[in-house]
Amino acid sequence: MLDKDKLPRHVAIIMDGNGRWAREKGLPRVSGHREGIKRVREVIESAANFGLEAITLFAFSSENWDRPKKEIDALMRYLNEFLIREVDKMHKKNIRFRSIGRDEPLPAEIIKKIRAAEEKTMGNTGMTVVLALNYGSRQEIIDAAAKFAELVLKGKALPQDLDEKTFAGCLYAPDIIDPDLLIRTSGEIRLSNFLLWQLSYAEFYFTSKYWPDFGLSDFESALRDYQRRQRRFGNIDAA
Repeated sequence: MLDKDKLPRHVAIIMDGNGRWAREKGLPRVSGHREGIKRVREVIESAANFGLEAITLFAFSSENWDRPKKEIDALMRYLNEFLIREVDKMHKKNIRFRSIGRDEPLPAEIIKKIRAAEEKTMGNTGMTVVLALNYGSRQEIIDAAAKFAELVLKGKALPQDLDEKTFAGCLYAPDIIDPDLLIRTSGEIRLSNFLLWQLSYAEFYFTSKYWPDFGLSDFESALRDYQRRQRRFGNIDAA
């Protein structure tokens, strides 16, 4: 059984393996993405029921633009449908929607829907769902450095003011707590340029299951594994 007093406050997920799942079933890659959206819906609902504060989903990286145009078009279409259908459901459940990543070169219509979803759910006080779209952690860090440099140029900060807290305040979503737990599916054991700053002290959970096969029992298994960890943050055991 899960101890609800020891759950992570924020879970980040690299939803990997959609294409391989489809290929092994003799299906087009887009079928894997379509099935993966169902898991997104289920995990969001489960995380909210557990009382998590935030969940961040790596939906589309800044490197994914190198994929075939047909696949990218399908991903943008599914994203558009998600923003139309799922955000309304989240809003009714008091869930806040956020997005991190650069706007360009996302389609203008997608950007418009993202901003509308963020504005619509801004006042919600339940769990926050963050979609990392056209996101890369190195570019986030570069953008944060540029943002601080701009403050210095405008006379609003001094170079010596820069510390971890100040720099973190220049990231895409500085008000959201850092993830306690990272989950990555598909058997890959790497971060793939995802939340490099924010994951500094997170616990990692890797599973060989592809994302379309990652069910609610698998999500609960990851949470149970987290509860067995001893988080020391650089210190020694209390014992």
